[in-house]
Amino acid sequence: MSAPTEDRESSQRRKKGVRRALLAEFIGTALLVLVGLSIVIFDFGAGSPLTRIVPDAGLRRVLTGFLFGTTGALIAVSWVGKASGAHINPVVTLAFLIMGKMSAARATGYMLAQFAGAVVGALPLLLWGGLGRSVDFGATIPGPGHSTWLALAGEIVTTFALVAGLFLFIGNKRLAPWTPLLFPFLYAVMVYLEAPISGTSTNPARTLGPAVISEVWRGWWIYLAGPIIGAWLGTIFQKFRFLKQFEVEVAKIYHFGHDPHGIFHEAR
Repeated sequence: MSAPTEDRESSQRRKKGVRRALLAEFIGTALLVLVGLSIVIFDFGAGSPLTRIVPDAGLRRVLTGFLFGTTGALIAVSWVGKASGAHINPVVTLAFLIMGKMSAARATGYMLAQFAGAVVGALPLLLWGGLGRSVDFGATIPGPGHSTWLALAGEIVTTFALVAGLFLFIGNKRLAPWTPLLFPFLYAVMVYLEAPISGTSTNPARTLGPAVISEVWRGWWIYLAGPIIGAWLGTIFQKFRFLKQFEVEVAKIYHFGHDPHGIFHEAR
């Protein structure tokens, strides 16, 4: 086989891998929004039977955060995680871009797929009817009695915790295999403590989906600016000298060695 033929075949394999990864990000983000926000609606919608079974709002926040994080973890270990790395969050992709683990072109493609997936994933939430409308289908807005700036600070802190925690796990050979388990427990804590302030989005795509179908856009910029700043601070934290032993090698959350099309280990 001649070198030009090998180069063409290699290029075709990479293009196929990129298309598969983009589709996986689209599907994964759609599932996160559909399943994750269905949990939010069932746990907090007016008239939900769970409000009678578990009347304590704090306990329901813990349950919601744990199940939301579990949804993300299951997506990460699924074929979505194999194909794309299961970022399912534009600021996770941004963090990998800042760390030099993705090209700008591929990161842009991921983000577009994530935003599109979030909108498509939110559409079936309309089937929740009045139960969903009572909580704006899971839309994130600043909590009652909390200022815009406090909500922004909440999104910065929680997104920083997400990105810093993620990089600590995937950058350590002993912790990396357990990375998906980080999300249920991290979100259980964050949603319990911070959800009354901003809703604990940490994900601009997760915020976009329900905003489109509910037409609730109050403070929308908080859920773009806050996660971006938090992710950026998380990458700075990762670069501290005492964390040099934690080296992020590939832009994936799980299935780190699975790269049949050579898109995760190509030169950037």
